[in-house]
Amino acid sequence: MRTEAAKGERRESWLVARGIMLERGPRRTLAAASFVNMLGSSVFTLTAALYFTRCVGLSAAQVGLGMGVGALVGLLAGVPVGRIADRRGPRGVYRATLTAQAVAMALLVLVRSFWLYTALLCLTELAGSAAQAARGPLVRGLGGPRPARFRAYLRAAVNLASTLGALPAALVVQLDSRPGYVCLVLGNALSYLVTAVIVGRLPDLPPVQAPSGTGRRSALRDHRYLVITALNGVLSMNGAVLVFALPLWIVGHTHAPRWFAGTSVLLNTVMVILLQVRTGRSVDSGARAARAWRQAGFAFLAGTTLIACASGMPAWSAVLLVLLGVGVHTLGELRHAAGSFELRYALAPAHAQGQYSGVFLFGSGLAGVAAPSVLAWLCLARGEPGWICLGAVFCCAGLVAPSAARWALRSRPDELPGGAAG
Repeated sequence: MRTEAAKGERRESWLVARGIMLERGPRRTLAAASFVNMLGSSVFTLTAALYFTRCVGLSAAQVGLGMGVGALVGLLAGVPVGRIADRRGPRGVYRATLTAQAVAMALLVLVRSFWLYTALLCLTELAGSAAQAARGPLVRGLGGPRPARFRAYLRAAVNLASTLGALPAALVVQLDSRPGYVCLVLGNALSYLVTAVIVGRLPDLPPVQAPSGTGRRSALRDHRYLVITALNGVLSMNGAVLVFALPLWIVGHTHAPRWFAGTSVLLNTVMVILLQVRTGRSVDSGARAARAWRQAGFAFLAGTTLIACASGMPAWSAVLLVLLGVGVHTLGELRHAAGSFELRYALAPAHAQGQYSGVFLFGSGLAGVAAPSVLAWLCLARGEPGWICLGAVFCCAGLVAPSAARWALRSRPDELPGGAAG
């Protein structure tokens, strides 16, 4: 028994030493909670449109409209809930929002009309946005002196969960039965409750008091932070390139096999799982984060150009160009994410992490809502020039980032770990 326990401890130490597993403690607990949360969410996300069209009877247009309205309404919750998390402590607020998500998600099995569907989806998105804002101070508080590195680990973990969630989703889609879809909806609701239970094991982080004389400045009045948020929003649209624009581009504008449209992003997922933590290790200051955004802009331009060149090429040449484009684009995504983690926390005062997280998430969320329309108009309607133009937009945002970051960092050099202002 002792020998087996010793072997288990050595194996765990080996995994921890290589960054595959976190050491025992609150950070591993939060990572486990994030993994469970994403496992349930990914299963539902991959099958939601099919459930509402095939089982509830809504049209595809109604499903899309409801999701768009829900996403827009959900953006309203981040800042006020983040402020509450700052004042009352993030753990309790995060658990409450997870419980609200569970209830709203479970009620979706009762949907029979478009209006009830839209109302419940708005509640679900409001709770989800609130949960993300409340989670931000937890990540900052438990992340130690390098919260961005911890956030990178969390991103790799949730990408792994998303990949695993695709397996039961594919099985249910193949069976195509109402009981199967309902099980996935209720399973997602259960994942929120399990996540809330796991979060309950975390230490209760007390609110950070604002320095005397400063008050609790509203993040919405911090113009320097808003500029960084806007730049991040522009760069965040890269996420929709591979999951929205690329499959439609492959099917409608290239000679690549149709099945390739569904598998082309697997390379992206694998790279994020394997490389996100490693990529984040070198981004340990605000200045380096801004340079990472600049590098990301160049990578996005190269990636979109390669994808554009796949049009009109023979089938396997198109496959090769798309794979190269996805790989280069993913390198940009990794650099953008690493820079975002660092700037999101470094530029936010310690006593206002919640509301600043809400503002930052509002920017990326708004970009996520707009991205499908922008990409459809730019890439799919205008072809190769549109793809290159999109890459140029990303590149310009990246080029502006270092100057904008230096301007923003000057506002709070005392807030930055390790002299990040340099």
